[in-house]
Amino acid sequence: MFTLRSLTDRPSLELRVLVAGRPGALEEPVAWVHNTELPDPSSYVREGELVMTNGLWLDRVPAARFVRNVKGARAAGILFGLRDELPRTPEELVEACRAEELPLLEISIAVPFTAVSQAAAEMLADERKQSLVGMVRRGDALATAISRGAGASGVLDVLRRDHDLPLAVIDRMARPLAVAGAVLGGEQLRAVAAALSRHPPALEVDVGEPGRAALFPVGAVGDIDAALICLRPLRELTAAEREALEQSARFLSLEVAKQQAVQAIELRFASELLEMILSGGRRAAEVPGRLRAFGVDPNGPLAVCAVAFALGEVATVHGLAEVVGEFFASEGVPAVVAGGTQDVVAVLPWRQPEGELPRLAQRLVRSVEQRFPGLRPVAGLGGLALHAAELRPQLLQAREACQVVRRGRSGPVVRAFAELGTHRLLLGLVEPETLRQFAGKLLAPLKEHDARRGGELELTLRTFLDHDGQWAATATALHVHVNTLRNRLGKIAELTGRDVGRTEDRVDLFLALTIEAMD
Repeated sequence: MFTLRSLTDRPSLELRVLVAGRPGALEEPVAWVHNTELPDPSSYVREGELVMTNGLWLDRVPAARFVRNVKGARAAGILFGLRDELPRTPEELVEACRAEELPLLEISIAVPFTAVSQAAAEMLADERKQSLVGMVRRGDALATAISRGAGASGVLDVLRRDHDLPLAVIDRMARPLAVAGAVLGGEQLRAVAAALSRHPPALEVDVGEPGRAALFPVGAVGDIDAALICLRPLRELTAAEREALEQSARFLSLEVAKQQAVQAIELRFASELLEMILSGGRRAAEVPGRLRAFGVDPNGPLAVCAVAFALGEVATVHGLAEVVGEFFASEGVPAVVAGGTQDVVAVLPWRQPEGELPRLAQRLVRSVEQRFPGLRPVAGLGGLALHAAELRPQLLQAREACQVVRRGRSGPVVRAFAELGTHRLLLGLVEPETLRQFAGKLLAPLKEHDARRGGELELTLRTFLDHDGQWAATATALHVHVNTLRNRLGKIAELTGRDVGRTEDRVDLFLALTIEAMD
């Protein structure tokens, strides 16, 4: 864009400012020049154009109306061309422009309008040339910064060489990847993350103080993973600033993609390590080496922590493993963090007293809760393994403790396996497949009966055991007569071969229901 001031600064155009217009009008960008003699050119004049006229309309419409029509089109101003028949700009036109605060320039008889058009074209071409040169130069600097490992901070440094803007790069997990000239608190970071989660993502976001901020999405492999944030609204950014921000956002996509590739490799190795631990056998021999690769000593005491969200809220949340990994990094604790289908598991060295481990887990849960407001994160802990060969039972115990806490709507959010009931401890010692076979065989007749007859035998059994075998309380909870309850329990005994009146049979049924809930 060029300005009215840049035109008047060219002596060859012989321009004179008759009316400067509102404050700053001469310095505002001009879109182009528009030559017209129509009494009302408003339908054809674009916003920001300079209207050039010889005043051939003066005998058809008052100057004040012409000026109002030009101003209504939001033109940049009027350039009046003198001619032999009209060697001076009409005073009524000058007064009308002064009243409307619309800039009015005068060009001498000796200079044609084409000279103004040529000057405007030269300035636009020069501006475009400078913009392209700047874009190429900035592109080279951005590529160099990324190739040298400067990361997102290096990209912002390059951008701020040309434009002194308050900037930040924030990912969808509300993490600041880089900040330059800006200050952002937790609420502001979460506001940006919420804007990124929209489809399509917002181009502006209200971050409280200092107000609205421009958002330039940063994508990797088609997804929006982060955003380049400028703490100014879009309307206050110049075309050059927006172009530079958009270019930088594209280069940031390369950096985000690189980070994601590294994270994906780490998570895959971590998941493979968990599979090795669980599978045992020959693969267990590879576990120590994998632990060392993550900075974890396989020969010292090891702890296992499983993290998930309360059952019914959500099974897993994208990014939970990243948040857990960040927590342990902030605590200075090397850890292997892997995401499963139902939880995220962390294996970490632990040479402190075992009683300190729940406190660490409590801090972990609070950290996750801050990053996922509205959800209820929980954690389960296994016992300490003296070395890598003892990890398998501790991993199973941590996951079992986590599953127990997940099913609770209230109460502790961190539980150790040793704190669970005795039956849980015993079940943790048996192979999961063996447990599933036992529960499936015992409960299958009840499930088949309920499915075929539309009955409620399984619900009746659960309710009876939940009420400690009290007939009246169970009948009330089920809203049935005690005789109906008696008939149902008799049918359960007939189908399963277990009599709820006998302690050992009741234990079998209780364990079968517990095992089923564990999966």
